Amino acid sequence: MTDFTFHTPENTSGQTKELLIGIQKNYGFFPNLFGYMAEAPTTIEAYLALNDLVSKTSLTPAQQQVALLAVSVENVCDFCTIAHRAMGKMKQANAQTLTALSLNAEIDDPKDRALAAFARSVTKNRGRPSESEVKAFLDAGFTRQQIFEVILVVSIKTLSNYINHLTRPEPNKELLGML
Repeated sequence: MTDFTFHTPENTSGQTKELLIGIQKNYGFFPNLFGYMAEAPTTIEAYLALNDLVSKTSLTPAQQQVALLAVSVENVCDFCTIAHRAMGKMKQANAQTLTALSLNAEIDDPKDRALAAFARSVTKNRGRPSESEVKAFLDAGFTRQQIFEVILVVSIKTLSNYINHLTRPEPNKELLGML
């Protein structure tokens, strides 16, 4: 397996250093996935831009985390599964939903269940959910706009999940402590 360099604000310079310092300030710690992502600073810029756009969707912050976690679970990304469980808790997502998602168990809340199922279907079926899955999502009270917002969530998670598959970052103690 290819070894990737783990970049930090201390061992980089220029634009990469500025990006990493900003990330550390924003999160209050340095999430390990960015250390590897820094191999390509434009990739960090894309991730940060997508993250900002996800935050502007009509999905609530808790729903954003449910969708992000659902995609991470579907893509079997351990780092992001831990990160979005922690962030979901911070954003006051339903605790049972977060636990059930991470364990591939039944989600009790019907709206969370519909959101997670749709996000996972879009991921698993490469953007081709069945008509009945789209209908179930809409019938749960979501909108056509939110169909595209879930696709945005799938986009950012595809980026980070795939990078994590290659680099295998360790979960930060800060993230583990938030669980």
